[in-house]
Amino acid sequence: MNNAKILYIEDEQSLGKITRDMLVKNGFTVDWLEDGRRALEAFKTNSYSICVVDIMVPGIDGYTFVKEIRKLNAAIPVIFLTARSLTDDVVKGFEIGGNDYLKKPFRIEELIVRINSLLNRMPKPAETTQQEFILGKFTFNYATMELISAAKTVLLTNLENELVYRLIQQKNSVVERQKVLIELWGDDTFYNARSMDVFITKLRKYFAEDPSISIVNIRGKGYKMIVK
Repeated sequence: MNNAKILYIEDEQSLGKITRDMLVKNGFTVDWLEDGRRALEAFKTNSYSICVVDIMVPGIDGYTFVKEIRKLNAAIPVIFLTARSLTDDVVKGFEIGGNDYLKKPFRIEELIVRINSLLNRMPKPAETTQQEFILGKFTFNYATMELISAAKTVLLTNLENELVYRLIQQKNSVVERQKVLIELWGDDTFYNARSMDVFITKLRKYFAEDPSISIVNIRGKGYKMIVK
């Protein structure tokens, strides 16, 4: 996707310049900013295809930046760049709305592969035959990324939306863990598997008000949404 516009947040001057120049050389348009707060203002006034976000930047950090943009756009892909490798840090990134992460130091070629993978990975709503599903007390709208009940409306993140869609499409049947990890996270590494577990826990909380709906773990295989 050579005409994609990237919002790139990185405060290391040398790394930022090299990365920006290589992305531009590969056909992307890049807005490179070194401050999280300035990047948030840029996000509000421009249209981007994807955000590449270093976690430790001045102004506001990468986590806070993504929390804020998710209030404005639940669907835009986000790649976190981090010098951290702790499982909890990686999971936190996914939990607040990240789609992928890349540990520093990284090869620019790998970043480009991950950008293209995210830009092409998620199926578009127009490609699906059904947009709205009734599930017990809930209405799930895939196109608007909303889970609606009489008590509340939850605006889902991109990954949450895709997970719910797959569970509903195969309700009362097993959704294979490895298949979903590869489709939505790009691979089935330990960190991504741990992230998927976190997302499933969040979905269980969303559906908790209707006891006729449960998401169960099928050991060694995946998950099953049971609707009584």
